[in-house]
Amino acid sequence: MDHYIERVVDLTEPETNQILNLTVEEARAHLLTGRPDAVRGIHGSFALIAREGKTVRMARSLDRPMRYFLAKRQEGPVLIVAPRIDTIYNWLKGEGLEAQFHPSYTRMVPAHYIVELQLIGCPDPDPVYARFFTPVSASLSTDLDEIGKRYISALAEEISQWLKQVPEQEPIGVCFSGGIDSGSVFLTTYFVMQRLAISPSRLKAFVLDLGKGPDVEQARAFLDALGLGLFLEPIEVAPSTLNTEQTIRIIEDYKSLDVESATMAVALCGGIRERYPEWKFLLDGDGGDENLKDYPIEENPELTIRSVVNNQMLYQEGWGVGKIKHSLTYSGGLSRSYTRTYAPAHHFGFSGFSPYTRPDVIAVAEAIPFIKLTEYSVERLYELKGEIVSRGIAAVTGFKMPVFPKRRFQHGAIPEDALRTRLPWREAEYRKKFLSLYL
Repeated sequence: MDHYIERVVDLTEPETNQILNLTVEEARAHLLTGRPDAVRGIHGSFALIAREGKTVRMARSLDRPMRYFLAKRQEGPVLIVAPRIDTIYNWLKGEGLEAQFHPSYTRMVPAHYIVELQLIGCPDPDPVYARFFTPVSASLSTDLDEIGKRYISALAEEISQWLKQVPEQEPIGVCFSGGIDSGSVFLTTYFVMQRLAISPSRLKAFVLDLGKGPDVEQARAFLDALGLGLFLEPIEVAPSTLNTEQTIRIIEDYKSLDVESATMAVALCGGIRERYPEWKFLLDGDGGDENLKDYPIEENPELTIRSVVNNQMLYQEGWGVGKIKHSLTYSGGLSRSYTRTYAPAHHFGFSGFSPYTRPDVIAVAEAIPFIKLTEYSVERLYELKGEIVSRGIAAVTGFKMPVFPKRRFQHGAIPEDALRTRLPWREAEYRKKFLSLYL
């Protein structure tokens, strides 16, 4: 059976792991044990595969896409693991195995789980899942000052650890709109840089300007109110260059809101790259909405206030592994949709960082007693994010952060009516475009 295991093809780009406390080999050894507590001890951003005999284990952090495909060969099965669907497809073509491929046959490793496979031939056994991140729910008091301070303190610690890994003199950009998430990431980064004696002259706040979008003025108002306007840099991009077909190729998905958001990310990253050919390091606020459950419930007929506040990490993981709505092709929530952030940055050669996706930050968010604080009031839930984050920013950094109403990335970069003329399709059309890549 050993020749089966020899056909494990690791295309996960190990050099892109950003593990803070272990080498990649040490992290793989943690994964190989199969013990959730050992994998929970891996700090940073990772997509890992480890094997022993016929057993293969895979795990990833929330901010790293990871896929696998099991192909049949006369000599035995071959498992291909990669961050992208097209990487798997191209490898299969190189081996003459593409006739077995369909994009829906690839599998996404769900974030926060060890996925174990046994390569024992045909028929293929189901994967076995073991959760390695299980935060305690509703363990904090209802004191919003305490909650905010703990939340932003956790954010600051993650940013601090990341900054220490960035080479000296490298510039640091924040994808910025002046909203709560990007605003808090920028202010915390600025504060931590000062604390670490890192020159703030290396810092910029990049805002996408497609013309007449409200984010530019919001971003300017945010920074000017704090005397930090010199850090703002608009990235002007012509709306005529927006291309959803390019976006779908980059993110390998077709959900409408994610395609729209990723199209803006492609425009921003492409604009920064054109202006700064050598720039590498970018931060963003992705994950902040999910942590504090700040999505319009009324826009999703599957959701109620009770489902949102009673299901652990619903927005990060969807309905969860093993549930009737769990897809193997795509995991749920941000575990699936993070490609809208990761893939555009990676496509243009950036090393991205979303500190709100780190488990220690999510753990504080999950400890918030949402039921007690909201008493199942949707309006109160929507108010909480601004209150918690602004209080935390004040406690940790001393800044009195402006708080503006929530607005999606795509609605801030360009007026909504103009967006509809540029991105008119619905999910069914996007899905057809995605599938056409493999016809």
